[in-house]
Amino acid sequence: MTEQPKNKNKPLKQLAYECIKEKILSCEYKPGLYLNEQQVCADIGGISRTPVRDALGRLEQEGLLNILPKKGVIISELQIYDINRIYEVRMLLEPYALSRYGNKLNPEEFNRFALIMSSQDPIQTANFYELDDRFHGFIMSAIPNPYLMDTYENISNMNQRLRVLSGSLVKNRIADTFAEHMVIIDSCLEQKWDKAAGDMTAHLEKSRIATFKMIAENKDNF
Repeated sequence: MTEQPKNKNKPLKQLAYECIKEKILSCEYKPGLYLNEQQVCADIGGISRTPVRDALGRLEQEGLLNILPKKGVIISELQIYDINRIYEVRMLLEPYALSRYGNKLNPEEFNRFALIMSSQDPIQTANFYELDDRFHGFIMSAIPNPYLMDTYENISNMNQRLRVLSGSLVKNRIADTFAEHMVIIDSCLEQKWDKAAGDMTAHLEKSRIATFKMIAENKDNF
């Protein structure tokens, strides 16, 4: 899909970077997809090759694609060992955030999440991925240790792609995620932080299983 960059006051290389990255994270550019520079330039509104090359170099450094000299680029594939590592980090940090620092979180924010999730049809929730990201980000915001937060941020790009793919390809995963979030929220509102941590662990394990199911059932698609 050809897309015109939204903010023309930004340098072209920044516009190209943001546009290509969004296509990767939203899985419009699916894992394993091969692209040439000319196609990428056309897809993002006809930006010239120089800023596109700069953007592709940055995205390669972030691990989102690989540049093949004189051939083009290939969007980074989802590897089983990477998925395991991502969930290992999440299952160490997110339950810990609740058990150790949950009492620092504003209960009104949990009420707001509960209201949104209980009033929307998961299938019709266009902003599900943004909401999911906000929910988990809010919980992680309780951790005051910047080193732990840096570790969490380092997996955010890959984790977003996993969310999009499992949500779109695994039947009922979005509805199940809403239900699992509500269980976590209920425990947090009751200030049962160890239980909330256990609920988070269970949620992440189900997400991990759904991701592996998605990979197994769609291995020929990416």
